[in-house]
Amino acid sequence: MSELKLLLGLPRRLRDPPAGSFIQVSPIMRTFFLLTGFLAGLLPLLGADEPLAALKLEITDARGNALPCRVHLLDGAGKSHQPPGLPFWRDHFVCTGRVALKLPPGTYTYEIERGPEHERRQGKIDLKAGAEQTAKVQLGRVADLAAGGWYSGDLHVHRPVKDIELLMQAEDLNIAPVITWWNTRNEWAKDAPPRPTLMKFDRNRYYDVMAGEDERGGGALLFFHLEVPLAITQAKREHPSALRFVEQARRLNPNVWIDLEKPFWWDAPAWLASGHVNSIGIANNHMCRSQMYLNEAWGRPRDERRLPNPLGNGHWTQEIYYHVLNCGLRIPPSAGSASGVLPNPVGYNRVYVQLEGPLEYEPWWAGLKAGRSFVSNGPLLLSKANGHLPGHVFRGEAGKPLAIKVEFTLTSQDATPKLELIKNGQIESTVVLGKETTRQGSTHIEFRESGWFLVRALTDAPNTFRFASTAPFYVELGEQNQRISKRSARFFVDWVSERIARLEKTELTPGERREVLETQEKAKHFWQELADKATAE
Repeated sequence: MSELKLLLGLPRRLRDPPAGSFIQVSPIMRTFFLLTGFLAGLLPLLGADEPLAALKLEITDARGNALPCRVHLLDGAGKSHQPPGLPFWRDHFVCTGRVALKLPPGTYTYEIERGPEHERRQGKIDLKAGAEQTAKVQLGRVADLAAGGWYSGDLHVHRPVKDIELLMQAEDLNIAPVITWWNTRNEWAKDAPPRPTLMKFDRNRYYDVMAGEDERGGGALLFFHLEVPLAITQAKREHPSALRFVEQARRLNPNVWIDLEKPFWWDAPAWLASGHVNSIGIANNHMCRSQMYLNEAWGRPRDERRLPNPLGNGHWTQEIYYHVLNCGLRIPPSAGSASGVLPNPVGYNRVYVQLEGPLEYEPWWAGLKAGRSFVSNGPLLLSKANGHLPGHVFRGEAGKPLAIKVEFTLTSQDATPKLELIKNGQIESTVVLGKETTRQGSTHIEFRESGWFLVRALTDAPNTFRFASTAPFYVELGEQNQRISKRSARFFVDWVSERIARLEKTELTPGERREVLETQEKAKHFWQELADKATAE
């Protein structure tokens, strides 16, 4: 019967040439077409097309209300299935909590999630031909961060604007600027964007349809708070410098927010030296829900012997960010998933920001700028130091030790065996954790000179870098208000030198090469000056 189905799969123009066509059909082929047409009419009678099965999914909260969520539904061969009319990406779809599907009979597995604050549910369903089955799944909360003033955002979303509201509800996400223009596409090239571009719905969810991305040879920058796209579609891979567009964006809006999408991009040192970077994506789209991207793409490669796969890229990202902080640059961490380009769901990588009052868009960004935040792609990590949130600056007298008590609450559905206190880029101490979903505790740290610290939790996920990290706390003792590490500054001097050597071999006109190299030379001077005035090794 499979051979017959294959024959029936021939294009209709060959099986059934239209009247008056000039296709020449031999008597043998004519007999074949008649035979296959006759047998096609017999297939239903022979039972060749087995009836589909009907599956209803009902996902609810603890009160029995339908709960928007994400569903990964796989058949026995590992193929993902999607209902028509619902947002689908790679291996999952989102729904309002109630969905009906028609599926071939067989055994199916499902995973249902709604961001990190709800339970994950897994199960198996055996579907019989012609039968109808209902699967009822309840997702309870493991945390309610909004109740404590913590609101989540994903700064790298490439999904269709028409789907974004359901996507945000299904991931329990509060903030999601949608990237609608970048180097290969500008969705507003023909149609004017809406006014305003910022949308609010469902009481406490916001999305802006005017986010953009400049992604070329030096890496990627994300742009927020603009009212019109930047004209970047004609830019070459290495020319002009991304900083030309950064300067244009600043002229359009002095409060434009510019996110360094990943810290290992080749041009990261030049962008950081410019003073225009507002945040750095340390929970980025190289970290996916079920896998890691194992190399640095067009970024500065790590030493894979020291930082091996599969988690080496995640550790490299952290190391670079710590070098930035060691150079005295107080830039908060951010998070982005790149859903719509890479396999992630919306909100897989997210940043939580603490607000004192109800969620509003501008105060959320102000909180991110102040560093009252943590980033995560799984664990939920709330921490205070001497009662203060991340971003706080502790001040004390020179020569007098400053003792700080660090308290934390960690909620994680993944095995998270320990919590780490990072001081000036190094692991200062480790807190061994139990196996409970939610754990609380405290530890202490002492400073005798200026510096910074943060709290980090790494899970035991074997195939992806799943973690949470607070934004830094800062310490200023005496007149030395910043700690500048010579080693970290030299790290970036060497990096820029490598970038210059690469650009000198790039196919650019002499004028283009002079322009892009001038930017790099300025950056090299910036980092060298920091190395020269370093206050620590």
